[in-house]
Amino acid sequence: MKKDFLTAVAERRSHYAIGNKAVTSDEKIADILEQAVLHAPSAYNSQSTRVILLLGKHHDRLWTILMDIMRERLPEEKFPRTEKKINGFKAGYGTILFFEDMDVVQDLVDKFPTYADNFRNWSLQGAAIMEYIVWTALEAEGYGASLQHYNELIADAVKKEWNLPDSWRLDAQMPFGNIEEKPADKSFQPLEKRLMIFK
Repeated sequence: MKKDFLTAVAERRSHYAIGNKAVTSDEKIADILEQAVLHAPSAYNSQSTRVILLLGKHHDRLWTILMDIMRERLPEEKFPRTEKKINGFKAGYGTILFFEDMDVVQDLVDKFPTYADNFRNWSLQGAAIMEYIVWTALEAEGYGASLQHYNELIADAVKKEWNLPDSWRLDAQMPFGNIEEKPADKSFQPLEKRLMIFK
């Protein structure tokens, strides 16, 4: 890891200007994902999050799928802006897909009916933790990334393309790559409005 954890937390941003140059080995990316999948906490240790790494032609294919869908849905005059945005994601080195296995979530609902109304929220919290771990770890290695949510648009096509179980609900897409341009400075609300400490 090139940066300590809190430095990576502070410097993690949404990067949209990314390129397809390798910052680390593919094995290092896989190791980040393996560690996140193994150690990210989840309610009742359910481990319901599923992760897929798309590199090379698979990464390109994902964004081509989205491009084709958006081309069909958008009026011709509005498509160029969307095309530019999608091409920005496609320009990256890879994409990580995050899913929740809803069979696992439903099994918890069935086993623990007292908490049935909570398990979907807990599932989302577990997914968010996983996504944040991966995002921050990629930042620590020098990659730029962003979190995208084209879920309902592409979920069926993604499952078909990569032969995934029906029970997997697509939650997010994380395109990443070498940082081509740093984002604008981030503004912060006053800490005293957001943090309270009692001693």
